Amino acid sequence: MDFTSITGSIPFILRGAAYTLELTASAALGAIILGTFLALGKMAKNRLLSLTVSAYVNLMRAVPLVLILFWFFFLVPVFIAWFTGSPIPVPVGPEKTALITFILFEAAYYAEIIRAGIQSISRGQLYACQALGLTFWQSMRHVILPQAFRNMGPVLLTQTIVLFQDTSLVYVLSATDFMGAVSKIAQRDSQLTLMYCFAAVCYFVVSFTLSSGVKHMQKKLAIIR
Repeated sequence: MDFTSITGSIPFILRGAAYTLELTASAALGAIILGTFLALGKMAKNRLLSLTVSAYVNLMRAVPLVLILFWFFFLVPVFIAWFTGSPIPVPVGPEKTALITFILFEAAYYAEIIRAGIQSISRGQLYACQALGLTFWQSMRHVILPQAFRNMGPVLLTQTIVLFQDTSLVYVLSATDFMGAVSKIAQRDSQLTLMYCFAAVCYFVVSFTLSSGVKHMQKKLAIIR
């Protein structure tokens, strides 16, 4: 094993790691926002809206993420070309494909977490908001959702850790994330065992550290309650 493959490629690896963290944070934020609306839509009294959102959530949770990445990367450019009348497919690019796909995919999982968090709040509080003259959206924004997000904080962070691990799939689109950078170095220097073990250790350290933080948060919230 030649460790100069690692030490000599640190700037390249760090650029890939920075992209991975940026993708994780952006996708998590977008997915939580979209997931909140999906959760509220699934709980809506309008049956058509509820069934539509449920179908979307169930579809995303039933299809492998890598398949959705390929669908978006190869099919969306064809649809855009058809819609705009372009004679050739309009490329979306691996970075945009990754961000949009992760938001759409992870929102389905966040939606179920957020829905459970909302349902964990006593309905009496919603009735009290209505008695005070607050609308449904005002009740959710000022009373229900703040408490729900506090309750489901550890679960949301756990799902974000899963999202961080899932970002390694973007290397199949030739995007230079952390895994993509490691894979390119491994192929260049013929150091497959070394580089993939290095990647495994890095993912373990980050995931274990974040998981420990989640456990600490759970204990802190339990004490507050």
